[in-house]
Amino acid sequence: MRTLDQWFEEYAVSHQNPKNKAIHYICVPAIYFSIVGLLMSIPSNFISKTLSLNVPIIENWAAVVLIFVLIFYIRLSITMAVKIAVFSAICLIANYYIGQVLPLWMFSVGVFVIAWIGQFYGHNIEGKKPSFLKDIQFLMIGPAWVVDNLFSKK
Repeated sequence: MRTLDQWFEEYAVSHQNPKNKAIHYICVPAIYFSIVGLLMSIPSNFISKTLSLNVPIIENWAAVVLIFVLIFYIRLSITMAVKIAVFSAICLIANYYIGQVLPLWMFSVGVFVIAWIGQFYGHNIEGKKPSFLKDIQFLMIGPAWVVDNLFSKK
């Protein structure tokens, strides 16, 4: 299993251009945020209705998925897992309040699409393909790389 630093080294290869990095610093958290919002938009009784059960199984799909996300990060770094957990909590809270005034799924789809357009534009500037095309796990490394680059004293 690769270490977090090994993941970062490989991820950094296709993220050298300052404009692409700046775009990633905005778009990667936006994508993460929008995915949390999309997961929160799944009705809590979706599975129980689908399986004709009479009890709700899960209240918030985002919280369940984020547990597995945090397990992924814990395996790499406890410190990074804590940082991602804080960001995840902020995403949950902010999405909750956005959902009180706007249809959360529509807002999240809009953010998701715009942020991915930004990502691909950044890679066009960089002249290199996104890392996740090589290994899907880079979709999980991106948020950690952004956190590490924005909040470390390197």
